[in-house]
Amino acid sequence: MNGKRFKWFPAVLSAAVSLGLFVSCAQTKTATMATAEKGDKIYTEEELGLRHETLYTEDNITPVHGETTTKEPGESTKFERSFENSPPLIAHDITGMLPLERDNICMGCHMPEEAVFSGATPIPSSHLINLTTGEYLRGKLDGSRFNCLQCHVVQTALTPAVENIFKGEFRDKQGRYRSNLLNLLNEGVNAE
Repeated sequence: MNGKRFKWFPAVLSAAVSLGLFVSCAQTKTATMATAEKGDKIYTEEELGLRHETLYTEDNITPVHGETTTKEPGESTKFERSFENSPPLIAHDITGMLPLERDNICMGCHMPEEAVFSGATPIPSSHLINLTTGEYLRGKLDGSRFNCLQCHVVQTALTPAVENIFKGEFRDKQGRYRSNLLNLLNEGVNAE
């Protein structure tokens, strides 16, 4: 008998929620119209955001890619890192260097023993250690680090939609162009 008494409850609850939403939408529309009557500007959906496009589809939208550097290795100016130990940008064209495989072309110039002769930025010691086990790999690249483009991107000239005012801080001048991640990795960690 108790089950029959409340069969109407879900229908009433649903009607009450629908009525509440209707009243809320009507109030919002009324408030917007009242604002417009005061002479305030009402923005269309296409005027919102930075792209000034419809918000309902991206069919006709092409992302801005910018112009990547076409300079050969050693010809371009290196940009300083964005913040301490951030991955540096690739300062040269990578056309013809893809796909990146385990023993990829980047290693020919950037392995520490090769960088001395090529003048390239050497791969930091943090890439020559298995960070999971702490095992030093005797000068070999850790197997998870061969895909350089996972962290590093080619220098690109483009005008951003919003100016970036972030300024990274560095503990020393060398940190602007070199990694010291391995020295700092366990900083502040208490292992008992």
